[in-house]
Amino acid sequence: IYALPIVVSVLASRPGSLLIVENPEAHLHPRGQVKMGELLARAAAAGIQVLLETHSDHVLNGIRIAVYRRQAPHGSVAVYHSRWQPGGKSPTLTPLQVSEDGRLSDWPEGFFDEIDKSLDQLLGE
Repeated sequence: IYALPIVVSVLASRPGSLLIVENPEAHLHPRGQVKMGELLARAAAAGIQVLLETHSDHVLNGIRIAVYRRQAPHGSVAVYHSRWQPGGKSPTLTPLQVSEDGRLSDWPEGFFDEIDKSLDQLLGE
């Protein structure tokens, strides 16, 4: 039920409109999160400006997959990593470029790296 309003909003949006989406991953299985990312990337490719805030690497990967599959041109998506600095009044935004093959130009510390950290602990590294 949480995803339905997002899907309806995408389908009802016209090119040039602005769609703001917060945490589209809520209550979705990881595969559904990937598909949500693909949908939002395709909406951006169709000319809808999508402002997305997510904590899901699955949603990010869905966007990257859409670029890789040429469902969305890499220039139609922009990714930013935000980090609050100690004593800061606003977050620092780091732009990350998405290449034509869906790869990111950089992977900052703290940016969707928890799976790697967890696996390192489990594997004793």
